[in-house]
Amino acid sequence: MLEDKARAPQNRTIILKEEEKAKYKQRLLQLNKPADLQDVINRTINQDLFQIMDFLPKNSVDLLFIDPPYNLNKTFNSSSFKKKNLDTYTDWLDFCLTGLKEVLKPTSSIYICCDWQSSPAVFEVVKDRFQIRNRITWEREKGRGASKNWKNSSEDIWFCTVSDTYTFNVDAVKLKRKVIAPYTVNGTPKDWDMTEQGNYSLTHPSNLWTDLTVPFWSMPENTDHPTQKPEKLVAKVILASSNVGDVVFDPFLGSGTTPVVAKKLGRQFFGVELDEMYACLAEKRLEIAEIEPGIQGYSEGVFWERNTLNEQVRSVGIKQNSHNGIKSQQQELFQSGES
Repeated sequence: MLEDKARAPQNRTIILKEEEKAKYKQRLLQLNKPADLQDVINRTINQDLFQIMDFLPKNSVDLLFIDPPYNLNKTFNSSSFKKKNLDTYTDWLDFCLTGLKEVLKPTSSIYICCDWQSSPAVFEVVKDRFQIRNRITWEREKGRGASKNWKNSSEDIWFCTVSDTYTFNVDAVKLKRKVIAPYTVNGTPKDWDMTEQGNYSLTHPSNLWTDLTVPFWSMPENTDHPTQKPEKLVAKVILASSNVGDVVFDPFLGSGTTPVVAKKLGRQFFGVELDEMYACLAEKRLEIAEIEPGIQGYSEGVFWERNTLNEQVRSVGIKQNSHNGIKSQQQELFQSGES
């Protein structure tokens, strides 16, 4: 949103100035007829999704990442979402997925974000439409505690595919963990590595993600969007379920985390965002990504647990390499935030 308040010197939240909004507004796309993929690729569409679903390019998307409004009362800058009863919310979501299914390829993957209250609606909508592969639960350690209930510290992501033919790059999303009790055979490490920084093992990714940090004021990816997802979360999805050059689509773009991560990882992208301010903010973040390609918590081709990667080293950037696809490269130091 526009800069309208004083912030601490250490606050790294990305904001828009009035002159920047005018600049980035010129880059936003408006559709008034059916579009081909080349018309929308690597663009931010600033319109109401439900008014332009018929204009989106058919059979063009390899990976669909959906972070819709949860079934809560929530204000998103110039618009608001009002909580509905579960059946009404399910119908709303069903209408959304009906239109979006047209953009998918037969080999596409779909990830849908939700909280515990809206998770049943997501299941109801996808169970007869797609192949359900898993339900991911990730730790969202942020917010105040509840006095008469358990604190809400997790969210769900439903992983689905259109068919039984789909991309899943398991080696691209392994987690690097510290080994607390190293096991050896004849003095040789078994399934772990000894390094100067400590003992680590690479583990296969599970459907329980506890290594994420919700963006906050001292992190360079932070914005004022109320439901911003971590870049590290989106990186897991994109690396697992797409390849370099594939098309990633986000119909509820928000402040642009999905296209930013897609760009950093060598994917193509497009997305839709209703609010002009957030759409402009997404364009600003895409511009920043050209000179700051790092993803916090992702380094050396693996994801690191929180607080295990040297806290003075920001995650390495990703750059295109004509021989190796994408490779990691150390970029810069940073002073605060979790790895």
